[in-house]
Parts: sequence; C-alpha cells; structure tokens
Amino acid sequence: MSSIIGNKFKISLFGESHGKCVGVVIDGMPPGFEIDMEKLKSFLDRRRPGSSKLATARSEKDKPIFMSGLKENISTGFPLCVIVENEDKKSSDYDNLKELPRPSHCDYTALLKYGGFADLNGSGHMSGRLTAPICIAGGIAKQMLESMGVFVGAHLYAVGDIKDVSYDFVDLDIEDLKKTDNSNFPAIDEKQSQKMKELIQTAKDDKDSIGSIIEVGVIGIPKAVGKPIFNTVEGRLSQMAFSIPGVKGVEFGLGFDCVKLKGSEHNDDYIVVDGKIKTSTNNSSGIVSGMTNGMPIVYRCAFKPTPSIGKVQTSVNLETMKEEELLIEGRHDPCIGVRAVSVMEAATSLVLIDMIMEEGLWQEINLDL
Repeated sequence: MSSIIGNKFKISLFGESHGKCVGVVIDGMPPGFEIDMEKLKSFLDRRRPGSSKLATARSEKDKPIFMSGLKENISTGFPLCVIVENEDKKSSDYDNLKELPRPSHCDYTALLKYGGFADLNGSGHMSGRLTAPICIAGGIAKQMLESMGVFVGAHLYAVGDIKDVSYDFVDLDIEDLKKTDNSNFPAIDEKQSQKMKELIQTAKDDKDSIGSIIEVGVIGIPKAVGKPIFNTVEGRLSQMAFSIPGVKGVEFGLGFDCVKLKGSEHNDDYIVVDGKIKTSTNNSSGIVSGMTNGMPIVYRCAFKPTPSIGKVQTSVNLETMKEEELLIEGRHDPCIGVRAVSVMEAATSLVLIDMIMEEGLWQEINLDL
C-alpha cells in the first residue's frame, strides 16, 4: 500500500488532516531501545505548526501519544503505535472547494482515484499534516542512528534565489549538522536568514508563496550500505523524499552541476587519512554505484511554492464543467521549507536505519543464558 514503507524498519501512516488524529505504526522496532522523550519533543517542535509567524497559523501541540510497543520509554519489540491529536482544525474553510479543485493540489487527482470518497478537508491523508507522524518515527530512528555514531542534519539551503552556505562535502562534522537545531529559523548564515525571512514575508503579504531547497547531511554512515541497480542509497532516499508533500526535485553531491565538469574534475580521488581510505573531494556525495563509501552524504530537495495561496485562481466547476474563479481560504505556510527541515531529517533517518538493519549492522539483544 502507498502509506507503508520500509523492509526491516517498516512504518505505516494513518489518519487525515481534519480527522481525530494522525499517527504511525512502526513494525520492526527492536526491543530494548530507550527513547529520549525530551529530545523527541524538541525535534517535533521544530516542525510543529503555529510556532512561527512565517508558518501556518494552525496551532497544534503535536504531543505524541504512545498507544503500544513501549514500556517505561523502552521499546518492547512489538509494533509501536503513536498518534498526535488534531485539535485546531477548521473544515469550514474547505466548503467552497467541493466542486472547485485547487490548482496544483491533490483535489482533482484524488477525485479521479477515489471517486469522491476521500476526505479532502485540509487535503486529508495527502496533507503535510501527515509529516507529523513521519517526524515521530523519524525522530526515533534518528536517535537509534546517533546511538551507533550516525548523525543526520539539515538546513534551509535556499528560498527563491537567496542561498544559505552549503555543508562542507568533505569535512562535515556534528556541530555543522546541529547548527539550526535550536534556531527559530533553520538557515545557518544570519545575513542570508534575514533575507530569506523578508522574501517569505513579502510573499505572505502578497497572499502568495515561495519555493525552497533543503540540504541534508549525514556523517558516520558505515561503508558498503546499499546495493547497485534497484536498491541504491540514492534511490531509497529519493523515494522517501518524494513522499513528502511538495518535493519536486532531488540531487546528490554536485547534482546537476556535474554536467559542467569533465571527468578529471568530477572524480573523487582516493587518499589515505590517518590510516583510512577517504576521498580528496566528495562530488559523488559519499555514494558510488548505489553504495556508501564512508564519506558524508549531502543531498538537496527542492520544494515547490505552497499551492494554497490567497490570490484568485482559475479552476473548473466539476458540476457545470465551466471555468470559475477560485479563492482559497484557510491557513497555509507561505514557504514549505521552513517547517520541512526536520521532516527531511526524519525521512532520511527512516531510510538509513532501515538499510542498516537490512545489512545486519544494528546490534541485536543477545542474552547469554
């Protein structure tokens, strides 16, 4: 099913944006892992709506409620079910959309697929609201990775044509990955942050939206994770990235800029550092033929401008089959990337813990009885 992903660490999402709750079931959570609830709460707060004037005004506590699979914050090894309640929903904002599908939104394709039976208030199961349970599962996966020395971070790399500094492809460290963890805006450079904020505010004041790019970094990943052809690290990360609402492009390392180089310029020469094999550059983002080589993974995801805007747009009345003007009400993010940084960290962590467990690299409990 489309709402289930993973092999060893499998997650299943459920719920709708304006339903009673949204949640996740984790199947394959190993027994005996203690979840740091304060760290998880702090991670979820970075995505939580209503926390910034540059985000949607919808205010949700997003407090995770563990229904099963946990005893005194320690995993039991059985399916872990977690929900967050939907408390601040205004379904009446969507009353005028029943016959008028929103441009570049899920309404029309969902009608074709589900025949009008899907709950589309707030975009229903296809809403960015479903990134809350992704962050719960991903936040747990992130803690699991950190326990074995693998660290995942991300930052807002671009808003419109304004760019933040990039991660160092070769010498990325933990402090670099944590620079935006406690920031009220997830970009690294303060001057560029201010310009990004102004651009987002301008779009918001104009009842419009703006696109963005998020850069993700990973260090400490074991070597030789992944397989060539159909189970590559890039392929698995890209599949997960494109499951996040709004993602329209993904690039690894130099990405599309590699076409400007010759092979002699793009190739990452092997060198020896402190007795270990590394590469002098990292244009391939630590992944060759779909498998990790031990260098940092750095990749970027492009998010389209939020399709729900306050400007008058054109749609088609599905009853009369005539074009009509459409004005969308409700509360929406003027820039998806602001709250999606932690979402991309979560998505990345989910893929990597699953692949690491597939390789048998996760330490299982072994009682010597």
